[in-house]
Amino acid sequence: MKFLAKRTPRQPRTGEMTLLEHLGELRNRIVSIALALAAGFAVGLYFAEVVLKYLSDPYRGKLIVLGPTEGITMYFRVALTVGAAVASPLVVYQILAFVNPGLEQRERRWMWFVIPAASALFLLGAAFAWFAMIPSAIEFLENFMPDVFQSQWSSREYVPFILSLVLWIGISFEMPLILMFLAWVGLVTPGVLLRGWRIAVVIIAVIAAVITPTVDPFNMGMVMAPLLILYLLSILLSIFPYQARRRRAAQSSA
Repeated sequence: MKFLAKRTPRQPRTGEMTLLEHLGELRNRIVSIALALAAGFAVGLYFAEVVLKYLSDPYRGKLIVLGPTEGITMYFRVALTVGAAVASPLVVYQILAFVNPGLEQRERRWMWFVIPAASALFLLGAAFAWFAMIPSAIEFLENFMPDVFQSQWSSREYVPFILSLVLWIGISFEMPLILMFLAWVGLVTPGVLLRGWRIAVVIIAVIAAVITPTVDPFNMGMVMAPLLILYLLSILLSIFPYQARRRRAAQSSA
């Protein structure tokens, strides 16, 4: 009979590792991450000149250097950035592979979804920054009060400006994954996200104001619009981990 049935105890995971084995695994993962970053840096060194020329295209001219080592510094900075971007999927893989043995089977399926989704969202944000944000921002800044200011930008200011804009907009496009993770661990629910849309609009406006390189509302609105769409998408996507969490809770209480 149902009320006489006993719940079977949870079987221990096979192949559990000792503390020394965990430390050895952590060391191997760190070494693998370092090798991935070194390989990415080598790729970045090879493509740094091409990337620098590509970054200077919106400015339509050669960048000014104000010091004897400024050009070399910018070259290595771009190489490091490109190397980190190239190695980032491998770095995320090594991190997930380290925590993977401690997860349940269904949790592993969610974790392996992160790598392609995070890469795709970041590339989408970077493409939006490069093709939509940067041309309009350069146009605005270069032609701001032309009777008073003459635009002659140095590489020391221009290159970090472009790289940071692409980086932060790319990171901001990771919002659906972040909110899905919070729903997965039970910190938020779709209902909470839907009811808090006013607060979300304010937070997105602050983020857009910080990211946007210009002070005009047009460029700020260009950043806010996709982030608001991503927030609505996050509400829909958070339904799946929320329902999965409810099913797990129902099964554990049965």
